[in-house]
Amino acid sequence: MSGTLEEIDGRDHAAVARAIEAADRPAIFRGIAADWPAVAAAGAGDEAIAAYLAARDSGRPLTVLVGPPEAAGRYFYSDDMRGVNFGNEQMPMATLVDRLLALRGTTDAPGLYAGSTPTPDSVASFGAENPLPFDTGVDPRIWVGNASRIAPHYDMAANIAVVVAGRRRFTLFPPDQIANLYVGPVERTIAGQPTSMVDPDHPDHARYPLYIEAERHKLVADLVPGDALHIPPMWWHHVRSKGALNVLVNYWFGQRQDRFPFAALMLAMHSIRELPDSERAAWRTWFDHYVFGEGARRAVDHLPPHAQGVLGPPSPQRDRMIIDYVVGFCRSGGNG
Repeated sequence: MSGTLEEIDGRDHAAVARAIEAADRPAIFRGIAADWPAVAAAGAGDEAIAAYLAARDSGRPLTVLVGPPEAAGRYFYSDDMRGVNFGNEQMPMATLVDRLLALRGTTDAPGLYAGSTPTPDSVASFGAENPLPFDTGVDPRIWVGNASRIAPHYDMAANIAVVVAGRRRFTLFPPDQIANLYVGPVERTIAGQPTSMVDPDHPDHARYPLYIEAERHKLVADLVPGDALHIPPMWWHHVRSKGALNVLVNYWFGQRQDRFPFAALMLAMHSIRELPDSERAAWRTWFDHYVFGEGARRAVDHLPPHAQGVLGPPSPQRDRMIIDYVVGFCRSGGNG
């Protein structure tokens, strides 16, 4: 049975801050952006929110995904997994919203979707006119399109997603469900992060039987304009958008730009996964000792600080030593 999400009154800024600081489970912030001018424009109708965005258009072209009618808004791989089921065009925001308005009520309309565009590059005044009640330290990104279904994926940064126009349903899965989500290619992705191969709206349990277990752990968030969803890092989320012209802005924040966990995973896969079982078990003890174990941060306390080297506590010098050490290993074929 799927669980329930915590819902917090978006006007209770202290409760919102506590939920973000805890960062262990997603939470809905109801009405946190209800007073935004953009949300008010959306409430006045498609033409009003289109005019709001067009009036703030920087004129820079956006990359717009264009899906065929038969894709029904699902931007995904092609059936043979050699490509994707959509193309793309370049157009400014004003052109995009005009096209979306023209497609309303059209039978077999194509999907149009511009995503993850920093607002300074598209609708420059949006962030200042529509602020969150706290500072994330990043510019919002805007997502504009008609009905769409985005495959389950994760973000390595914390995410606050705010619905401006239309309705959105997020279906979320905790990070520990990765084995039940049938992850697709990691180097050939749809739009950045690896995605699940399962379509949560139409799951093929015969092909993906372990997904039945993932369904037991899913959380569902139905959002209307003015609502926001906080998604902690590494939580999987499928996003379904409804409406002829829907708009969302999101804030990815809190991610260190000088850390490379996915690169570490790839290097471990390259170097360890195919070793004999006994060697894999031995390396597991090293990872537990220095990375995952409860005492990992104290594993070198027996050495004086000047002798801890790459194993020592974080510092710019330690980090540079690690990068140089790893690069040296790779260049030398692992001979140091």
